[in-house]
Amino acid sequence: MGQDDKARYPKVLLVTGGSRGIGAATALLAARQGWAVAVNHTANSLAADEVVRAIRAGGGTAITVQADVADEAQVLKMFEKVDAKLGRLIGLVNNAGVVDVTARLDQMSVARWRRMFDINVIGSMLCAREAVRRMSTRHGGEGGAIVNVSSAASRLGSPGQYVDYAAAKGAIDAFTIGLAKEVAAEGVRVNAVRPGLIETGIHASGGLPNRVNELKHQVPMQRGGTADEVAQAIVWLLSDAASYTTMSLLDVSGGR
Repeated sequence: MGQDDKARYPKVLLVTGGSRGIGAATALLAARQGWAVAVNHTANSLAADEVVRAIRAGGGTAITVQADVADEAQVLKMFEKVDAKLGRLIGLVNNAGVVDVTARLDQMSVARWRRMFDINVIGSMLCAREAVRRMSTRHGGEGGAIVNVSSAASRLGSPGQYVDYAAAKGAIDAFTIGLAKEVAAEGVRVNAVRPGLIETGIHASGGLPNRVNELKHQVPMQRGGTADEVAQAIVWLLSDAASYTTMSLLDVSGGR
């Protein structure tokens, strides 16, 4: 990639889990605000392609990048593709994550826990490591911003549903705080958003497709949120408007 190509894409962003839900909404909004976006997916290439088509139809720049974020070799190849196609990234949204079926702790398997932490925690740490290697002034970068997608579950614990998911998101909160302090003097800001009850497909994957409607009475605002509302917070944290904001855990939860 030549200097002219790099100049074309001064704002390069990678969104993991960008083919649906909060990730897709973030990719679309960021593209409208001038970011060149790499849309990561694990298996659903058709959904990722549709996000990219929508971005390009609006005049934006986007590519798809396939990788299971829990697999180091795949993550390394993904970042190499972003480097080659778009240039050095200055934004990362660690959005890829999974839940599992509703269960008590005494019904859960170790295999379930390993999957939960491999994807939700180690995957985020892997991607953040590669992003820091590109963004940090310590490594010759020009700075950047990382936004981790945590969850209000890290505060609430999700008893009787998925305490393992809540524990994984608690780890993301701690990781956000520690990494923010570690790289603050190197031009890299690290923050997290903690969505509450949001209307996305993740609830169906956990066996609770009507979860938002069933629990919205517990939300002071008396409704679930939208992926777009979370995306607004994420893209703000990525932007220069948040230039003095790091180590923040921003709740987007309707007061819950």
